Amino acid sequence: MGQDENSRRDFLKSAAFVVSSAFAVSACAGGQSETNNQNSAGNQIGKVEDKEKNESEEKEVTAAEDLMREHGILRRALIVYSETAVRLRKKASDVPPDALQKTAKLFRTFGEDYHERQLEEAFIFPVVRQQGGEAARYPDILIVQHNRGREINNYIAAVSNSAKIGANAKDLADALDAFARMYETHAAREDTIVFPAWKEAISDSQYKDLSEKFEAIEHQTFGDDGFDDAVKQIAEIENSLELTDVSQFTAPPPPAVK
Repeated sequence: MGQDENSRRDFLKSAAFVVSSAFAVSACAGGQSETNNQNSAGNQIGKVEDKEKNESEEKEVTAAEDLMREHGILRRALIVYSETAVRLRKKASDVPPDALQKTAKLFRTFGEDYHERQLEEAFIFPVVRQQGGEAARYPDILIVQHNRGREINNYIAAVSNSAKIGANAKDLADALDAFARMYETHAAREDTIVFPAWKEAISDSQYKDLSEKFEAIEHQTFGDDGFDDAVKQIAEIENSLELTDVSQFTAPPPPAVK
């Protein structure tokens, strides 16, 4: 074999190696690019799914949770009433009537007209009464207390709307204490006996439907979110009475045992 033939074969081998190497590099680059695109698309889909899941979890409020967090608003109103009663007995002139007015109005619109009439009396009590058992004896008593609470709250609104709050200080303080005492017991029984019995008496699908129904009633009554608005209102009332700092309610240490 001649030298020219050897040179030709060496050239062909070199050319073939270069071409195959180029294809290999191109294929790797293309594969890497496709993998990156797939990973990027997968990440975007994952982010969208996570966002939708988080939004769904954030927005979902079940019926029982809704009822009990509404009780939280009303309990904060009861604290306003109890603290105001203490101040009325010490120095009635230090009690701003408008704070009592706003609290009575909030309790009426959010507590009496919405929470009690539209939810408890319309949906909860009839089911619990029909179901029977221990909880069935409560609805009639609770309705009596609803009606008495409305009477007392009307009295509170009337007295705090007049210029004679000082002249009615003792009677008003007694009414505030009686109202708070009644509703603390009332709400505690609902949270621990009545609401669980109601939830147990209905199916999962009924519970889900009613959770959506309660939310719809809230939006129809108050707009976008009555709960958030009620939280804002009670916070403003607390601030006007310097009741915002929760640490002031920390109990003192007990005395030494004698």
